[in-house]
Amino acid sequence: MNKTTIGILFGLLALGNALAQEVGWPSHGNDPGGSKYSSLDGINRRNVAELELAWTWATGEQPIPTARLPIAGQPIAPGKFQGTALMVRGLLFIATSYNQVVALDPDSGEEIWRYDPKAWEWGRPLRGCGFCHRGVAVWTNGDEIRVFINSRWRLIALDGHSGQPIASFGYRGEVDLTEDLAWEVNRLHYSNTSPPMIFGNLVIVGSGVPDDRIYRQAPPGDIQAFDVITGKRAWVFHTTPQEGEFGTDTWGGDSWTYTGANNVWAPFTIDAERGLAYFPVSTPNNDFYGGHRVGDNLFAETLLCLDARTGKRVWHFQTVHHGVWDYDLPAPPNLLTINVDGRRIDAVAAVGKTGFTYVFDRVTGEPVWPIEERPVPQSDIPGEQTSPTQPYPTKPPPFGRQSFSEDDLLDFTPELRARALEATRNYSLGDMFSPPTLHGTAIMPGIWGAANWGGAAVDPETGTLYVKALNWPSVFHVEKPPPGTEDADYFLGDFRPLNIEGLPVHKPPYSTLTAIDLNRGEHAWQVPFGDYPEMRAHPLLQGIELPAMLGAGPPQHGQSGPLLTAGGVLFLSSATRNLYAIDKDDGSVLATFPLDGYGYGNPVTYRTKSGRQFVVIASSEKDGSNAKLNAFALPE
Repeated sequence: MNKTTIGILFGLLALGNALAQEVGWPSHGNDPGGSKYSSLDGINRRNVAELELAWTWATGEQPIPTARLPIAGQPIAPGKFQGTALMVRGLLFIATSYNQVVALDPDSGEEIWRYDPKAWEWGRPLRGCGFCHRGVAVWTNGDEIRVFINSRWRLIALDGHSGQPIASFGYRGEVDLTEDLAWEVNRLHYSNTSPPMIFGNLVIVGSGVPDDRIYRQAPPGDIQAFDVITGKRAWVFHTTPQEGEFGTDTWGGDSWTYTGANNVWAPFTIDAERGLAYFPVSTPNNDFYGGHRVGDNLFAETLLCLDARTGKRVWHFQTVHHGVWDYDLPAPPNLLTINVDGRRIDAVAAVGKTGFTYVFDRVTGEPVWPIEERPVPQSDIPGEQTSPTQPYPTKPPPFGRQSFSEDDLLDFTPELRARALEATRNYSLGDMFSPPTLHGTAIMPGIWGAANWGGAAVDPETGTLYVKALNWPSVFHVEKPPPGTEDADYFLGDFRPLNIEGLPVHKPPYSTLTAIDLNRGEHAWQVPFGDYPEMRAHPLLQGIELPAMLGAGPPQHGQSGPLLTAGGVLFLSSATRNLYAIDKDDGSVLATFPLDGYGYGNPVTYRTKSGRQFVVIASSEKDGSNAKLNAFALPE
């Protein structure tokens, strides 16, 4: 064998090794089961403090003052940058606030192509976050790459290499998601915030229907699946059951014929081996008054398991009956295998706005630990008929605070204590299932929930779940709408902040991070997460010794989730101005990396063909400006 041949062989071997080194992040939670876990350990406890900013990429999105304003003059501007990046076959894909899809070089952040669906042309979407989008889905058969984004009412298929719409998908590359819903809808009231999911040759979508739009036949929350090649609809599931379907008897009168929302706005997950999909269903409209929809209202606020091939119901569990608190299941359910009393269980764990973790055998739907129906306070609002009981998991313990009393009020000084009492004296204080009142009831969790769309990460090696909680109360009160303005007897009144000159009336920590051992159904640890610099600098607190970590807040900043790696490091920002590296074993902070903005996206990690591991997170200011993707790596 001559030197030339030897050189070629060594070159091919080196090329093979390099190609084998690439480890991507192919879906929103990395795997179909939504673990948010990576097997990469190049970045670990020993070296994580050495991470440095390797590159940034800016979206460049700005307000569009010339755009039309169909909604009460609300300006067209990008919302918070909440995108989760995907790394597939050497390309990094991200969705921006304006629903643009961008492909980047994962090593350098160099922009390769950009597709703009011009989502802003129809005005600002009817949802709290305005223009926001949390990601795309990618299908590949090895050579071809298709990138899917559900922008407002359109499902769009793009060529992953060029960024051009695939003309043979649907009509000129897109499908109208409102075309075959349970009833005809106003498309401007239909939207999407979370990415689709891929199962085989199907792309499955929920919707981001605003559940505070109060009128008959607001858009329903139908779950739909489409062929990834043709765009033809494969199946539909009505989350508000229609005539002859299971669950219509839980909707009093004919309320199932006109009650909208009840949708899956959060990401969802799939057991790819079994072909089972797990959907966290949200609330029906009206969120806070249900006098027009007497009954438990399936499949609202339900963990719903469907056959991913056909859309047929396999099992379900309703976590809130006849909801009047906006307690969605807001996050992708996590799939993992646990060992409980010597019994191996393929489980699904869903974290809720309630602060509970609901854990089931993912095949049968049987609770791993008993879930008890317990009596709860009843509503005194005319026409309202709340459920006499609500489900309480006996294990694991709640990861968020579930009541609000005088014991929770600020007490750093007697004066602050007195002012906190005065700020709340006109309200009732209650636990999470105390119903809304005409005068106002302050409860925790508030409308933002304990958990939210960022969800939890799980460690498949230990069966541990990691979830960030927000401990922030809200005043739940309803009032009669002005005549002719809303199609409801009552609706949620104006937001009433609980504060003293901008200072929260309740004690820290405002956010916590909890590790839950799902083999035992117990907390492994719980620590305050993040800090609240604006509060620490408040004039009323000067000279007062405060806790080392107040916990991140306030809630409107955002609720993104964690990333866990085999290196023993948990990465989380959750709308702070830092990316935190946390030891998974005890919650201690290993390192903190400042961000030029708030970390609104879920962090992800991947390794490129160069062998370099990156941790990437989206950030922006509160108003959506300065939106960028930040990539951290060890020094070369």
